[in-house]
Parts: sequence; C-alpha cells; structure tokens
Amino acid sequence: MKPFYITTAIDYVNGSPHIGHAYEKVLADVIARFRRLMGDTVFFLTGTDEHGQKVQQSARKRGIEPQLLADEVSAEFRALLPRLGISNDDFIRTTEPRHKKVVRAILQQLHDQGDIYLGEYRGFYSTRQEQFLQDKDRNPDGSWPEIFGEVTEIVEPNYFFRLRAHQAWLVEHLAANPGFIFPHYRQKQVLEFLKEPLNDLCISRPRNRLEWGIPLPFDETYVTYVWFDALVNYYSAVADRPGLWPAAWHVIGKDILVPPHAVYWPIMLKAAGLPLPGGILVHGWWTTAGAKMSKSTGNALNPLDLVDEFGADAFRYFLIREMNVGQDSDFSREAFLVRYDGDLANDLGNLLNRVLNMTQRFAGGVVPAAPAGGDIEAEVRAGWEAARAAFLPLCEGFQFHTALERIFTFVKSINAYIERRAPWKLGKSADPADQETLRAALATMAEALRLCATALEPVMPSTATRIREALGLGARSGPWIDELAWGGRLAGSTVSASLVLFPRSVRK
Repeated sequence: MKPFYITTAIDYVNGSPHIGHAYEKVLADVIARFRRLMGDTVFFLTGTDEHGQKVQQSARKRGIEPQLLADEVSAEFRALLPRLGISNDDFIRTTEPRHKKVVRAILQQLHDQGDIYLGEYRGFYSTRQEQFLQDKDRNPDGSWPEIFGEVTEIVEPNYFFRLRAHQAWLVEHLAANPGFIFPHYRQKQVLEFLKEPLNDLCISRPRNRLEWGIPLPFDETYVTYVWFDALVNYYSAVADRPGLWPAAWHVIGKDILVPPHAVYWPIMLKAAGLPLPGGILVHGWWTTAGAKMSKSTGNALNPLDLVDEFGADAFRYFLIREMNVGQDSDFSREAFLVRYDGDLANDLGNLLNRVLNMTQRFAGGVVPAAPAGGDIEAEVRAGWEAARAAFLPLCEGFQFHTALERIFTFVKSINAYIERRAPWKLGKSADPADQETLRAALATMAEALRLCATALEPVMPSTATRIREALGLGARSGPWIDELAWGGRLAGSTVSASLVLFPRSVRK
C-alpha cells in the first residue's frame, strides 16, 4: 500500500461554516475514501487558520481575547466534520505549538540562507484580504474593488521573502508538470499571472500594529504574515510523520489559488528544500441565482440545516452529483429536492424496497442461488460491466459527478428490468421454467443492488452500509475493487423485511 496524503484549505476563524466549507470537506473526503478503498494508506488533514488582523479586530469588537474567539469558531468547524461523515485523520490549528514550531524553524532557515531580508514597505493594504495591493489591483476608475474592503496607505519597515528570485523556476516547474493544477485551465491561469514580474513578498507585520500572530524567530518585534503562517500547516501537521510528505493533493477553492497556493506556497517549499505536492485540485463556488454564496452577501446556506432534515448522505450526494469539480454550480432547495426525491427516494430507495419485498414474498426472505437466467439477465450483467468500466477511471480523474450519473443510470435500468421481468407474474406461475426465471430475477436484482451500494461507498458510506446490512451482508472481507465484480456473494443471504432509506420529502 502506498501513502496518499490529502489536505483541504484550513478554514479562517473569522466566520462560521457555510456550504462552501462543507463542499470542500465532502469532496476531499470522497477522494480520501476512494483512495482507501483502492488500497492506499490515506492520511487526510483539515483544520483552521487562526491568526491575522481580522481575527484580532473581531475579538476586540466583542471584548474578548483572540484565542477565545479562535477556540469558539474552530470548535464549530471541528463539530461540522462528524455531522458530514468526514473521515479526516487529523485536525490542525495554527495556534498549536506543533505548528508554530515548524513555522518558526522554516522562517529561521530562510532568513539564515538569505531568502528573507529587511526592507521598507510603501503602499496600500487591504485589511479584509490581509494583503498588500498594487496599482494594477485597482478598478479602471482608480477605486479599489469591493472585495478588498477598506484600503489604507502604509509606510513601514518590514521583512520580505525573495519571491521574484524563484519566478523562473516556478514557470519551468509548471511547464514540466502540466497536470500540477487541476483542472488544467487553472494552470493556464497561473502561467498568465506569472507573465508579470513578481514582487518580493512582505512576510511580516509590526507587533505594534498586529499582535495576533507567530513572532519572527529572528526579530520578535514582528509577527508572521498570515499566509506565510497558514500555508505551512500542510507540512507542519506531518513534519514528524516520516513518509507522508509530500502531499498527493491539496484541495482548495478557486479564490485562493492565485497567488497564495499556486505562487507563494510552491516557492516557499522550494526555498526551504522541501518537495512539492503532487497537485492542487481547485474547485468552484456554490452560487445562488449566479451570485457566489457567502456570509458577506447574506445568501450562504447553513449546511447543517439540510443535513439535519435529510441526513448527511443525501447532502453529500447532492454536492458531489451536482457540481463538476472545478466549475461553479447553482444551489437551491428545489434543486436539492429534485435530486433527493428523484435519484435517492424514487430510484435507489425504490429499488431496495422492491428487492427486499419480492425476496420476502417469493423466496422466503433468502436470496436464491443465481441460475444462469436468459438474455435479459445477460443484458443486465453487461450493463454493469459497462458502468464499472467507466466508473473507476472517472473517480480516478475526479469526475465524481459523472461517475455517479453512470451508477444511477444503472439503478434506473434495474428498475426497468424489474418491470420487464415482472416477478409478481412469475410468482403466480406453476411452470418450473417460470420459477427458475423468477429465481434468476431475484438473484439478479439483489446482486445489482449490492454492486450499486458498493460503488456508492465513497460518497454515501452510511447508505452503503445500510444496504449491505439489509441484504444480509456483514463487513467486507476482501478488497473493495473485487466486490465491484458481478458474482454470487448474496446466495443464501437472509434479507431484511423492509427499509426506508430516503423518505419522500414534504415540499415547503
């Protein structure tokens, strides 16, 4: 088994979780679960980003210490994970001693080797984005875009990281590794950004202006720029775990690709002599009526509202089925209910109930040994082989929405097969041939359902387990990929009397 280290962006503790946070965690979790099922040794990291000026300001407004605010909001993000069925192996906070130790060690190393120097910063600063701005960031009329919030002019001594010295190397690295950023057009976006000369990166803030940060080890009168602190978390969490670094994939949103994750982070690693990750997976935004869902616009959805109402698996299914990784996708409760009632209740839930009900009625609740069946059963098996052949490569390529489409197309085909075979008619016949066909039909229905549940495990782990248990199966004893092969594992299994997976919704 090979190690597979995957991370998400760490969430900033200046606001509560919303659907964007939930989606990123679920997407990374689906990848992590898929890789575990494929035999990799997975280590899955998420966490919270807790320093910076916005946190300090928010804490002061409430009259509390920044650490208390960080503790409160970090606990919200941590509590979200089990509610969503997230299988992370670690949760890092940038206020933890293990993280601060690594950040300070890297800063000292870079300073000692001449990659950090003291200079004067003169320019404009966005408190909201916690970044220094240039004239090219202005609107055509000279104003600052709303995303930057209040912008102030600052002149002060600060420490700088020699970003520009490594620009040519980064361009060469991207050219030599065209799959480093997924989707590919995001890599082109980074290369376009790199056509302009980089400025060296200001990586400090004077403590008389910002106290809430990690002090520079070589000058305690300054604290570390929040991005230089936060980006180190991916490494600091596993610095004492041999064999895990570099990460296989970083999963982030498109708004923090350029410059933090695609420019600052690779150059920081290169300067520190650390290997780069295998790749950066960049996902899009959830929108409503075409506008990004966010706390600032007042249209963000609390993910727990739908989770509490419909369950984590239904919510996970909607997120993964609806969004093509890398693209934006529009959210509405109505769109969720269309998927829930259609795919989950009417198709998958109905198939389960038919299998259980007919196995009870016509086989005493025991799945028959599978007779060969006829051409119709052969068509079903061929349909599964085609679905499986497409499913695995699609998952490997992060095309989970299409992989789910293939599985649910197969689910629909099994419901159509049941109508075609009409077991309820065969059950009334005394003809031995009809009885054999009935046994073949019951075995085919059950096996098809088992295969669908197996395939759905990375996205809907609880649902997959419930279906297996309803079919009389215990814990998986062999490799997951082997269980995706058509077979006779269910012969002799006693099925449950009934199980309602997804109660149909009541439209509000």
